[in-house]
Amino acid sequence: MASKLSDAISALICLVALIPYGLLLGTLPQRTFFAIATFTVVLAGYLLWSYYVVEWRPEYESVFSVRGLAVVLVLTAVGVVLLKWVPPSPVAFVHLGALVLFFSYWLVMVIALYHELRAKDEFVPLSSPEPISVLVPAYNEEGYIGGTIEALLATEFPRDKLSIVVVDDGSTDETYEEAAAYESDIVSVVRKENGGKYSALNYGLLFTDDEFIVTVDADSVVHPTALTEIVTPLQTDSTVGAVAGNVKVSNRDSLVTKCQSLEYIFGINIYRRVFDHFGVVPIVPGCLGAYRRDALEAVCAYDPQTLTEDFDTTVKVLKAGYDVRVSKAQVFTEAPDTWKDLYKQRLRWYRGNFMTFLKHFDDLMDTRHRMVHRLWLPLSIVEMFFLPFASWVILGVIVYLLVSGLVAQTIALFAFFTSIVILINVLALKIEGEEFEHILYAPLFVIGYKHFHDAIMVKSLIDVVRDTDMQWTSASRIKQRDQSKPATHTQPETRSD
Repeated sequence: MASKLSDAISALICLVALIPYGLLLGTLPQRTFFAIATFTVVLAGYLLWSYYVVEWRPEYESVFSVRGLAVVLVLTAVGVVLLKWVPPSPVAFVHLGALVLFFSYWLVMVIALYHELRAKDEFVPLSSPEPISVLVPAYNEEGYIGGTIEALLATEFPRDKLSIVVVDDGSTDETYEEAAAYESDIVSVVRKENGGKYSALNYGLLFTDDEFIVTVDADSVVHPTALTEIVTPLQTDSTVGAVAGNVKVSNRDSLVTKCQSLEYIFGINIYRRVFDHFGVVPIVPGCLGAYRRDALEAVCAYDPQTLTEDFDTTVKVLKAGYDVRVSKAQVFTEAPDTWKDLYKQRLRWYRGNFMTFLKHFDDLMDTRHRMVHRLWLPLSIVEMFFLPFASWVILGVIVYLLVSGLVAQTIALFAFFTSIVILINVLALKIEGEEFEHILYAPLFVIGYKHFHDAIMVKSLIDVVRDTDMQWTSASRIKQRDQSKPATHTQPETRSD
């Protein structure tokens, strides 16, 4: 009964989130409403058609694909201008784009809620799971690696079927010595020259024979049930090639880390649930992920060409025809606690994401990749190439409206959009079982925190296009800042975190 009541409350929140959206639409001219409705129908039609083709009529895979969607959207934009539904001005198109964008946020939550209700008992852990190997690549993780190993040893996974391989990637601090203290029949610690995280993972694979491989970052702490939960989809469904874990921020004690916590909950984990519904989760995080060995061998494991080996490897597994799913397996990681460190982390992430996207773009345009092509590709194009620029244009329009004296209208627009974001995040927090105090930071995802990230993303895109000499930029570690040894802070050409 309690479960049904909780599900009903979630559905109610989802519906209530439409109220401010509807009120906002009611303030717009009828023709603008028609324009929004037209774009919404086009996008909804594309999604329904894609689902129909992938599930039942694959012979139509080349009909109304991503290229077709792009053509239809351009023609629709031209049509609404010619019909004078939307005046040909930047302000009008910003309003139109923002409304369509926020409706898509709501649609994401609907799918995520449906996924939550549908997937509760989809994968049942085996009573006798098969053996697994856990790879822990480490570079200068003194003060962290011990806690990571202890958490792995404390999991509920049967110890006689667990193997942990720690790969010290040429650390210049006491990482190896700290890890070596845990060596046993279960834990092996090996050393190699520094070559980067991809190199450490490939090297670690040489010391494993198990079919199921789990990767855990050396500064992350897994939940006691995490290993069982992360490998269950692999061990119960042969079509699954990789599984993503559920990453949580462990240090939620400042504005920057609390914003990241909310970002992980909605911007990362909730979106993964949507992609999971179609088996095309785009990133298996390095913090906690699991792979089928056959899938890794089929794609030649980890490549050195990008700064985000987790994204690159996941895309390769998807291209190989495997499903990539998400798991409720939780892992806790230390988030950057200063804006400077967050900038460094995200600069590497976004540069690596663009490098990976461009590396695989030609292959992803192939309609044979089904939902990867029809769903993940267009959403990624919008998220990576359009939204970072659009958000700054929207901010510019807001400033223009304020300067023009339209203060009341601007405040009203901000209030409407913020209320939508708050309600959507309330649902996300409920689905994730998180504390609702996070909602205090939701307005920053309308103006502020979002623009900080979008600025980094724009810079990252420019760097990749210009082929800038890109070094591995990583955040400083809280436990290591007060150490006197400068070696701990040395930044080589490649890192393993």
